[in-house]
Amino acid sequence: MAIVNIKINGLPVEVEEGTKILKAAKKAGVNIPVLCEHSDLEPWAACGICIVKVEGSPKLIRACATDVVEGQNYITHDPELQEVRRTVLELIISNHPLECLNCARNGVCELQNLAEDFCIREVPFESGVKDLPRDESTTSLVFDPRKCVNCGRCVQVCQQLQDVWALEFIGRGDETLMTAAGGALMSESPCIKCGQCSAHCPVGAIYEKDETKEFLKMIGSDKHVAVQIAPAVRVAIGEMFGMEPGEITTGKIYAALRRLGVDAVFDTNFAADLTIMEEGSELVERVTKGGILPQITSCCPAWTDYMEKYFSDMIPHFSTAKSPMMMQGAVTKTYYAEKMNIDPATIASVAIMPCTAKKYEISRDDNMQASGYNDVDLVLTTRELGRLIKSAGIDFVNLPDEKADSPIGAYAGAGTIFGVTGGVMEAAVRTAHKLVTGEEIKDVNITAVRGAENVKVGEVTLGDAKLKVAVAHGMANVRDIMNEVRAAKAAGQEPPYHFIEVMACKGGCIAGGGQPYGTNDVVRAKRTAGIYSDDEKSVVRCSHQNPEIIQIYKDYLGEPCSHKAHDLLHTKYQERPLYTK
Repeated sequence: MAIVNIKINGLPVEVEEGTKILKAAKKAGVNIPVLCEHSDLEPWAACGICIVKVEGSPKLIRACATDVVEGQNYITHDPELQEVRRTVLELIISNHPLECLNCARNGVCELQNLAEDFCIREVPFESGVKDLPRDESTTSLVFDPRKCVNCGRCVQVCQQLQDVWALEFIGRGDETLMTAAGGALMSESPCIKCGQCSAHCPVGAIYEKDETKEFLKMIGSDKHVAVQIAPAVRVAIGEMFGMEPGEITTGKIYAALRRLGVDAVFDTNFAADLTIMEEGSELVERVTKGGILPQITSCCPAWTDYMEKYFSDMIPHFSTAKSPMMMQGAVTKTYYAEKMNIDPATIASVAIMPCTAKKYEISRDDNMQASGYNDVDLVLTTRELGRLIKSAGIDFVNLPDEKADSPIGAYAGAGTIFGVTGGVMEAAVRTAHKLVTGEEIKDVNITAVRGAENVKVGEVTLGDAKLKVAVAHGMANVRDIMNEVRAAKAAGQEPPYHFIEVMACKGGCIAGGGQPYGTNDVVRAKRTAGIYSDDEKSVVRCSHQNPEIIQIYKDYLGEPCSHKAHDLLHTKYQERPLYTK
């Protein structure tokens, strides 16, 4: 690609042709303020805060959406630009509720940070905050349209990255509003509760439904509180305490939960291993006995919701295995309760998840009460747990590491890689190889399904059998694969794949809608590296080798896909309408 020579504030810079001024300035060590821009999204140029000048021209141009031009000198900061940016910010703030103290993004708000950077202490404009109702209709997310700054990020994420189209702009000019599709409630829209809108919102207009008070009530009650933590939480929560993304904090989380007052600390990675035993056995059954192929993974609740709404004809292809979270909840109130002689009615089952859709999953249908009770009673996001730890005065960074409780806390490396795109596939292949050939796989690192590409396709060998596989992350990348499967079925051809893994969020659960704010590709890469590091450090790296997994089948479940296992660990799906009004 051609190289362009420009100047940023008189300093020479070389960049590739097609580079935006904003990116070129960063290369020169200059930060231009932004509000609507996000590295995950196409430039939107909505806010006008990133304006710059071209030397010799009176025009102000938007750095996020304008390509550099050979020979030009871009002025990024001078008194006029500072004054214009300040005025734009004052106008935005005049239309934004000044409720920082009780806002979900207090302290991590991009508008708040800009106001501080520009030393805005008062606003010369009348307040134009609209009197609009808050939408709390879903079990996962809250939408407060009064706080929306019309940056467009959530709409772009929902439509372009996720292909859900649950959010849109309506109206024009000062009457422009961001709303659920057609002005409906979020619960009536195609929303899949993935939370990527909340993760990308720069202010507190969309945020997870906070349930920390309910958790504290459980702790203060006579309930036996059993908590599980998901794979991706361990490589992200440290960011809320100044640690680097990707630092593995598993033992510190266990310790923090005990200091918060919980009675038992488990790890969802155990149930990820359990999922592999069930889902892997189901895959082998389909491949060897002529079952419906491809088999499609089912552990992401936002994906299953999307599938039920957009691809209900694919239901026969979905693995019936529940997600690890729901399996963990089911065995907590059955196997664990029996082992410890605890009345399951007295157990409060809580899950710490990187995902807002998990709040929806626990009550999606009757299959989530396989134990005879709610298998999982409450879901908190990584962000919620981080806030609880802070409010409890716990010095998280300096906590000594502790271990999970038995008999459903131990995990193999295969369980932890569930947190990244390709991880479910890799974990399944490690165990499927043993189930098909009777021999352990020689190299557990299945690099063919790793990486950040939107869609990965390849072939893995299981003895004499060859499996064609596909991995997709980010909902917008799924449609083509599903249509490929549909086309093959319609033509009476062999399926293009045997096994397909889908995760709703870009990068997988490490970038879920409930993770700490500020996720971008650099952060995703560091969290992913942390997950693989946890796997590599594990003494046991295949699910079927986990001694506690071996024990639960010996003592309780019998064998994978047994009648008892199906009752507790499997589910059903149903077609759901896009709109429910």
